Amino acid sequence: MIQEESSVKATRKITQIPVSEAYLGRVINALAKPIDGRGEILASESRLIESHAPSIISRCSVYEPLQTGLIAIDLMIPVGHSQQE
Repeated sequence: MIQEESSVKATRKITQIPVSEAYLGRVINALAKPIDGRGEILASESRLIESHAPSIISRCSVYEPLQTGLIAIDLMIPVGHSQQE
């Protein structure tokens, strides 16, 4: 309910939102409040709203080339098996 010329104080905390499996399949707004009319969502944990994404799983090197069957393409564009280009 902040409006023009309102008095505000800094909390020196980063915004957190509640997290739980109860949020799966629900419709929520930007502040994690349910807007689908199915009641409140109970959550026992919180997470920072600006957190780092999970790391990417390391992948093994590709040793087997993918053959398309077209010699011109196979010679010009080497694509490893299980890779996309």
